[in-house]
Amino acid sequence: MLLSRLSLTHFRNYRRLEIAFDAPLTLLQGRNAQGKTNLLEAIFMLATSKAVHASQEREIVGWQADNEPIPFCRVLGVATLDGRSVELEIVLSPRGDGVNFTKQIKINGVAKRAMDLVGVLRAVLFLPQDIKLVDGGPGERRHYLDVALCQIDKTYCRALSAFQRVLLQRNSLLKQLREQEVNPTSPAVDAQLAFWDEKLAHHGAVVMARRHNFIVELEQIAAERHAELSGGRERLALHYLPSFNPGLLADREFDLLRDGLLTDAPTSRLEANVVAMAYQRKLAARRVRELAAGTTLYGPHRDDLRFLANGRDLRVYGSRGQQRSAALSLKLAEVRAMTAATGLAPLLLLDDVMSELDAERRAMLLAVIDDVPQAIVTTTDWEDFTPEFRQRARCFYVHSGIVETVV
Repeated sequence: MLLSRLSLTHFRNYRRLEIAFDAPLTLLQGRNAQGKTNLLEAIFMLATSKAVHASQEREIVGWQADNEPIPFCRVLGVATLDGRSVELEIVLSPRGDGVNFTKQIKINGVAKRAMDLVGVLRAVLFLPQDIKLVDGGPGERRHYLDVALCQIDKTYCRALSAFQRVLLQRNSLLKQLREQEVNPTSPAVDAQLAFWDEKLAHHGAVVMARRHNFIVELEQIAAERHAELSGGRERLALHYLPSFNPGLLADREFDLLRDGLLTDAPTSRLEANVVAMAYQRKLAARRVRELAAGTTLYGPHRDDLRFLANGRDLRVYGSRGQQRSAALSLKLAEVRAMTAATGLAPLLLLDDVMSELDAERRAMLLAVIDDVPQAIVTTTDWEDFTPEFRQRARCFYVHSGIVETVV
């Protein structure tokens, strides 16, 4: 899996860019705010269909696009996958309301859905702010799991999309019933919600089971990496925290797990049909509470992931160094897990992370670079890398949205 060419038009500060990646290792150097991260974001967008640093897609459309008859943004990449050349394209164009943009996706010139694009080109992105995976909110960790799993599992991606649609419709019904002040125990209410409960449990169970099983896979690899980073002093554990007991533990043990009082989380596989039955029981038992709230209180949209070192919650008790090591260990594990799941190593994107790491962590990350067929790395300082490393890489200088070859 190799990215051979990238073309950008009006993407953030790039008015126009054509760059060929003709070496396994690419090193991009430049000062901050020159476009290095934007370039990696464009590549990751081809892998995931979404921009990393934008809450709305219009934010990635460069201001120079206003000079066009019709403002637009275009990201195009040519990748080689199992010996086949594949062209991936995303175009953003005005919707007509002066605010929002329409996203058009093509694969080899044929219009496709975003879901069809995700996972064609797989990538793992390292960012300095990855520490948010440990000390940020639950939404950060759910988003991480969704992005990683959608790249390697189409079934997960479809189930997640279906769950989100059902969740929106069920929440609308719950809000409507609350406003009508209906009797929550009436047969009419039960009949209306039973339909949506079954659909929510069906799709949500697939999401929850896959997340649990993926975290079990990640934990083994991440624990090994974290032990190396800590000199064997720390044992890293990853605990999946669903919003209700999916069936692997007794209720008392599950409560201990949620409260952070259970050191060892279950490592056996979770089956979607078992989760679905537990999910429907939970929804039925908590119907009065959800009607009072006017929203769905249980499901994968309320899940979390806990990082522990020697049994202590790193979000609460971890130092910045411990949190950074845990996030790095997780991303290193993701590379290995993605390779194992698909048979192909992902494209590795490293955004100025070397300056944040000590010598030992740098050495480990550089070792991972040698394990993947292609890596694209950014830095503000050439001296973050040895002369030997720079000699191996195709080097570019980035300034003001321009990328120049360094000879």
